[in-house]
Amino acid sequence: MRRPGLYGRLGTTPPVPGRPTLSLATLALLFAFLTWQVAVDTPLRRADERLGRAAADGPLPDGFAELLADLGNFTVAVPVLVVTLAYVAWRARRAGTPRWWLPGLAALVTMAAVPALVVPLKEAVGRTGPPGMAGAAYYPSGHTATAAVAYGAAVLLLLPWLRGSHVRRELTLGCLVLVAAVGFGLVRRGYHWPLDVVASLVLSAMLLIGLRAFLKSRHSRRS
Repeated sequence: MRRPGLYGRLGTTPPVPGRPTLSLATLALLFAFLTWQVAVDTPLRRADERLGRAAADGPLPDGFAELLADLGNFTVAVPVLVVTLAYVAWRARRAGTPRWWLPGLAALVTMAAVPALVVPLKEAVGRTGPPGMAGAAYYPSGHTATAAVAYGAAVLLLLPWLRGSHVRRELTLGCLVLVAAVGFGLVRRGYHWPLDVVASLVLSAMLLIGLRAFLKSRHSRRS
């Protein structure tokens, strides 16, 4: 007897056609607005920089803030995703799932999209960093996007294999808290302005929505 998949367990409300497209369009407009505001001298950009300088002087110890920021390093976040997709692929293969390797491949493609999008955006916008940071390529934050997509994709891969809505909810909440902590650590240590982090979260959300839609459509085809 086949165990019900993730999307059949999350609730009884049927999916609304076009909802991912609407969400992506909304996020794309928000990202375009933030990019415009950061690229030129606007009141929002000036407020963002005031907030960033204030956060850098916050009470959180530097060592702890540095630890949080380090969780967004490629060498930390991506291995977590790789280990997760290896585990999920092993579970799927044991269960006899057709094309058991496809979700992991989709997650890797989503992860590869991060540098493919972030690096050109950094060069195009050319935003200078907070005081003490050299160069002019800080928007959007690559560390934030790496953390959000790596940890978020790992959660999306794991959710169908977890029993109980409480466990799935706690794992999702933990991921959100972890990614927010990475962004806060980057701002607190003066590595990025707040909007650099916010824009990366918006960009990462678009990528994860696309990944979730793919995984959901694959499950629907199997059903």
